[in-house]
Amino acid sequence: MEASSSGITNGKTKVFHPEGGVDLQGYQLDMQILPDGPKSDVDFSEILNAIQEMAKDVNILFDELEAVNSPCKDDDSLLHPGNLTSTSDDASRLEAGGETIPEKNKSNGLYFRDGKCRIDYILVYRKSNPQTEKREVFERNIRAEGLQMEKESSLINSDIIFVKLHAPWEVLGRYAEQMNVRMPFRRKIYYLPRRYKFMSRIDKQISRFRRWLPKKPMRLDKETLPDLEENDCYTAPFSQQRIHHFIIHNKDTFFNNATRSRIVHHILQRIKYEEGKNKIGLNRLLTNGSYEAAFPLHEGSYRSKNSIRTHGAVNHRHLLYECWASWGVWYKYQPLDLVRRYFGEKIGLYFAWLGWYTGMLFPAAFIGLFVFLYGVITLDHCQVSKEVCQATDIIMCPVCDKYCPFMRLSDSCVYAKVTHLFDNGATVFFAVFMAVWATVFLEFWKRRRAVIAYDWDLIDWEEEEEEIRPQFEAKYSKKERMNPISGKPEPYQAFADKCSRLIVSASGIFFMICVVIAAVFGIVIYRVVTVSTFAAFKWALIRNNSQVATTGTAVCINFCIIMLLNVLYEKVALLLTNLEQPRTESEWENSFTLKMFLFQFVNLNSSTFYIAFFLGRFTGHPGAYLRLINRWRLEECHPSGCLIDLCMQMGIIMVLKQTWNNFMELGYPLIQNWWTRRKVRQEHGPERKISFPQWEKDYTLQPMNAYGLFDEYLEMILQFGFTTIFVAAFPLAPLLALLNNIIEIRLDAYKFVTQWRRPLASRAKDIGIWYGILEGIGILSVITNAFVIAITSDFIPRLVYAYKYGPCAGQGEAGQKCMVGYVNASLSVFRISDFENRSEPESDGSEFSGTPLKYCRYRDYRDPPHSLVPYGYTLQFWHVLAARLAFIIVFEHLVFCIKHLISYLIPDLPKDLRDRMRREKYLIQEMMYEAELERLQKERKERKKNGKAHHNEWP
Repeated sequence: MEASSSGITNGKTKVFHPEGGVDLQGYQLDMQILPDGPKSDVDFSEILNAIQEMAKDVNILFDELEAVNSPCKDDDSLLHPGNLTSTSDDASRLEAGGETIPEKNKSNGLYFRDGKCRIDYILVYRKSNPQTEKREVFERNIRAEGLQMEKESSLINSDIIFVKLHAPWEVLGRYAEQMNVRMPFRRKIYYLPRRYKFMSRIDKQISRFRRWLPKKPMRLDKETLPDLEENDCYTAPFSQQRIHHFIIHNKDTFFNNATRSRIVHHILQRIKYEEGKNKIGLNRLLTNGSYEAAFPLHEGSYRSKNSIRTHGAVNHRHLLYECWASWGVWYKYQPLDLVRRYFGEKIGLYFAWLGWYTGMLFPAAFIGLFVFLYGVITLDHCQVSKEVCQATDIIMCPVCDKYCPFMRLSDSCVYAKVTHLFDNGATVFFAVFMAVWATVFLEFWKRRRAVIAYDWDLIDWEEEEEEIRPQFEAKYSKKERMNPISGKPEPYQAFADKCSRLIVSASGIFFMICVVIAAVFGIVIYRVVTVSTFAAFKWALIRNNSQVATTGTAVCINFCIIMLLNVLYEKVALLLTNLEQPRTESEWENSFTLKMFLFQFVNLNSSTFYIAFFLGRFTGHPGAYLRLINRWRLEECHPSGCLIDLCMQMGIIMVLKQTWNNFMELGYPLIQNWWTRRKVRQEHGPERKISFPQWEKDYTLQPMNAYGLFDEYLEMILQFGFTTIFVAAFPLAPLLALLNNIIEIRLDAYKFVTQWRRPLASRAKDIGIWYGILEGIGILSVITNAFVIAITSDFIPRLVYAYKYGPCAGQGEAGQKCMVGYVNASLSVFRISDFENRSEPESDGSEFSGTPLKYCRYRDYRDPPHSLVPYGYTLQFWHVLAARLAFIIVFEHLVFCIKHLISYLIPDLPKDLRDRMRREKYLIQEMMYEAELERLQKERKERKKNGKAHHNEWP
């Protein structure tokens, strides 16, 4: 806890009344501040006694009593007044207050042994590690930089040593200036534009109407939580020369904990551990094993015996757990400002994007559910499914060799009805809607990101010149050239060497894609072989539903292969990325991300592409089937169509993968942490855990993934692909994604708050390369949905029949009455005596009419066997093919035009934000000028007062 968390900043007493509320969405906070007046003569002992009566276990350190304004942006006034503690390490304040150092600070594991210096960073190493000399040089240079250090042995293992680091004010100020850390220097003045009377009247009427509506339940409880959204202040890069311009109530809390840890990490990355120009930085010491771990501390426990409603939050971690990571607040907005303050802008942007994506899924899920319900409502009126269910006299040809029997078309009645639920008149509209939705989602995310970047001071932030990777330095240390930015010599990779490595890497990518295709080929062979096996199965249930059983088992096996290949792909992507020798960490991360996404995307969707565009398309016809390796007959679609197979593939894969990912995200850290606690209890007894300091508890937690947020982003991007690419075949995909994301947000929050060590707070302006991948998926989704509607579904054949061959031909109508006779027109006739010997079924079909069958039907547009060209394509086939190609072209051009039009009409920067930025720039210039003028006038008055001669300086 910081001193400002109690409402006491630098000895300035403020009591926050619980009736003050918070609006997390950007509204102003009204809180009562006592005492009033510019200078208050309040009795010190009375205030102390009053506070002690409210919380007897609280120690408060006072410096001076002075009424001040509410705390500004970087003052940690984020906690409920029910828990007031102080973390000041200023010795003068201790003497002035006449209080002793609180014993709680010594025992909570957040401070040095003296209870005054807060721990900003932890390094962990083992005494048995042979890298002692490098470590000693490194730690000696740490002290030379001004950082304070203290060591502790582990209570679990005496071989483990914890190095605690603390950055004094002077060090923080010096490096904050070098890093251009933006800090608050003046409260924002909000500019209200001129409103017309008509608009003002409308706003008043809307406000009156809102009074009758219930309060928004998704907002966090104002009466319970304190000011989570930081007060708006103008910020500027910190400067020690202009320190008087900044709002500093308390030097201990001016830089929050995340900023302090970031500054210390910045220092550690630039400290040498050995002689040599490249022997520098903490990352290299972690790589060579000198240190085992390095992390900032969590701010205490995330649990409390007392309720947050009555006693307030113990610390920011507890506050995050109660209002963000707890399952009881799954329906509420995320406190993004608090997430950013605790974990940094990079993680805050991920959760902002995830929340925005989840919110945008609501309209998509609603429309998808409407399409599905529309199919349910119109099911009884669907002429096609009626004809299928009533076609007891139509006998279909066997779907496999020998063992598959003849079957009535009416036996597929259930599958025809299920197909109608997904393939109905609203499917085309939904495909267009989802293509437009993907564009709107990305365009509005750019606007949302701009607002977040403005609120979090990321507009003018630029990444520092990145350090060269140690592996790159070791490989190319012999060749050097001048860096055009820094002007210093650095290792250089020749163009020919770079091209050769990229060619080898591309060849590896191509080979792994071939492995995926081989896996799909294996699944195809499994489906071909298994359908005959299931057709001869003893159980009637499986025998009568052999195709469905084949599809279901094939999907489950495909899922297992996908998960196994994902493990292989990660190792291959790591190998190929290291082979390329990227120069910086960001280049390495982008290259690895692109490879992993490409591998997993192809791995996850290859079977889906096969079912959507190849299954049943190249099978030939009875009597002349196309065969795999001249042996296995290719699989045909179900008599009711191929769409049911695609729906099963998407539904099973999507549900299984999301369930597995959620289990692994939370289950693996829980099991690992449980196992660690179990070993501790066995060695030291269960009572010893309570006395462990915070660094010991955090060390037993799981470290954040080595690839950062890669796994979290990859999971969501692959889900976005499933939601958009084949959504025309599975309208319920957005609904499943929405339900998963509601759980995913809380799972990730719980994992970050409770199961992982606190990651280093790092900055970022956007989501990086993932945005480009999302745009690529949006373009691909338009193409795939056009092909799904034109080729996989029966939308085009039905349309052609209604306008050209049905009862309404030439009348310009396409209702259900125009579909009479469609099923019979879409089936061709085959003479059973024309079967090949290896395809001839064992049954002669006499069980249907008492005599052997002479003819059977199959799905295709071919001439009958007694025509001039037996089994040749009919004119209707060419009409359907032309209509399919025309639909693909028209659909793609129409949707792409709409997408580009929307992208053009929606600006990347909201107009009100652009006006605010311009006005802020103007006001900052004016404030800096006024502050400098005030300083000069003050100095001039002091010289006059002291009677010193002065020149006629301005002003």
